Amino acid sequence: HVQLVESGGGSVEAGGSLKLSCTPTDEDIYKRYCMAWFRQAPGMERDGIATFNVDGERRYADSVKGRLTISYDSAKNTLDLQMNALKPEDTALYYCAASLDRACDYRRVVDFRYWGQWTHVTVS
Repeated sequence: HVQLVESGGGSVEAGGSLKLSCTPTDEDIYKRYCMAWFRQAPGMERDGIATFNVDGERRYADSVKGRLTISYDSAKNTLDLQMNALKPEDTALYYCAASLDRACDYRRVVDFRYWGQWTHVTVS
């Protein structure tokens, strides 16, 4: 069973930056499964915002494109989400997730098997 642990959340003013990290218990997960970041705002459904597949291809939701960057840090073995130019509407619980395929679609929540607990981001 794979566990994912998010970190790096916090409070920031609009226009600021935060970097989230996801640490898996399985160090080789990136070689097998597509990874992603999701978020869930209060009263809203959980939405995918970025994916990182086994081949290193990245995809982003339109709402975050140009502001958020998903990447894999091989030295730390973390899946990171660099968030710049943050807006109040970015306030949400942020989740790291792993699918069971080499590629994945952030629009398909059902495709993701493993989930972290969450880390909270507040933008004011």
